[in-house]
Amino acid sequence: MLGRSRFVLIKLPLVMVACLILASCGEAPDTHEGQPVTKRKLVFKEILRSLEPMGLVVRGREPYNKEVFLAQALELQRLSKQPWDYFTADSNYKPTRAKVDVWQKPAEFKQAQQVLIDATEQLASAANSGDLESIRRNFGKVEESCKTCHQQFRAAK
Repeated sequence: MLGRSRFVLIKLPLVMVACLILASCGEAPDTHEGQPVTKRKLVFKEILRSLEPMGLVVRGREPYNKEVFLAQALELQRLSKQPWDYFTADSNYKPTRAKVDVWQKPAEFKQAQQVLIDATEQLASAANSGDLESIRRNFGKVEESCKTCHQQFRAAK
């Protein structure tokens, strides 16, 4: 019994530390000047965080509150314009998931950006009106713009 408790006291913490080290071995850090990949990924995460609570409302899983939803829609509209400056010519390096089409088809990529920006503006307008049916329809347009852009310009993991 003493041998087993000694294992737990000595070896278990070492095993836990090893597990923590392995768990933190995800992506390599972005060491490029200006860190454009890291910055655009952060903006996209913010976009997702603003979309999720609105999605719960439009799907009827959370109650609708006009003021809260409008604030979320305006924040999404603001964020929709931000990640694009970080798709610089020198930002096609790991850990990016952007396809080479981003740089090879800049007009199409710019068009996809504009579709998202326009969809978020329409969603903000619908949110301002308080018309829940219009909000649902325009939220769907935002989701569709994300999906379409990802299919064309984002590589699978």
